[in-house]
Amino acid sequence: MRKASRLFEIIQILRGARRPVTAAVIAERLEVAVRSVYRDIAALQAMRVPIDGERGIGYILRPGFDLPPLMFSIEETEAVVLGLALIERTGDKELTQAAKKVAQKIAAAVPEPLRQLVSARSLHAWGPIAPEPRNADFTLIRRAIRDEEKLAIAYCDEEGRITERIIRPLALIYYLDAAVIVAWCELRQAIRNFRADRTQSCAPTGLYFRNEGDALRELWISGWKTRPAA
Repeated sequence: MRKASRLFEIIQILRGARRPVTAAVIAERLEVAVRSVYRDIAALQAMRVPIDGERGIGYILRPGFDLPPLMFSIEETEAVVLGLALIERTGDKELTQAAKKVAQKIAAAVPEPLRQLVSARSLHAWGPIAPEPRNADFTLIRRAIRDEEKLAIAYCDEEGRITERIIRPLALIYYLDAAVIVAWCELRQAIRNFRADRTQSCAPTGLYFRNEGDALRELWISGWKTRPAA
């Protein structure tokens, strides 16, 4: 998990806690070392986030602190509602559950007229739901993209040939019939597109390409066109 994501998650954990939360508990939830939590807490306190507490006892977020509120117009709210509805069609179960939670949070936070719009379910995204690939975990892939972790995959091309690849995942594109992983392929030394449903296996490697993802995405975007077959 990248540092910015960790800082946000720590705030969310403390906001929802009714009693002090120890660094060990936070570290377990974020799957990081306790030392990382200590450094992140110190960074948040340096940014004047009102966190009280100390090592071995636990931390609390003083009342009155909150993230900046978002105020949407009617049209903006409709865009969000429809976008959340479209997520179900991707076949990504974790994102679908997250979308439902987002809708609930928005409904609880916005004024009554907008709350009725969110809750009324008057906007729908109709159509088939893309099948979930058997051998590629969307949650794992999205996490690898965020953390800039290389993945080891076995990939079957259009001719039925299977090759072992180490890839640097950059983006995940959801189409109606399949999802595509955009990645830098270390075998081909180029950006390639991999259909998730042709992936025979997909596993984390514990190897990272930290601070390279943005540059590789720029390279991908600058050459948008039909990519060579993987």
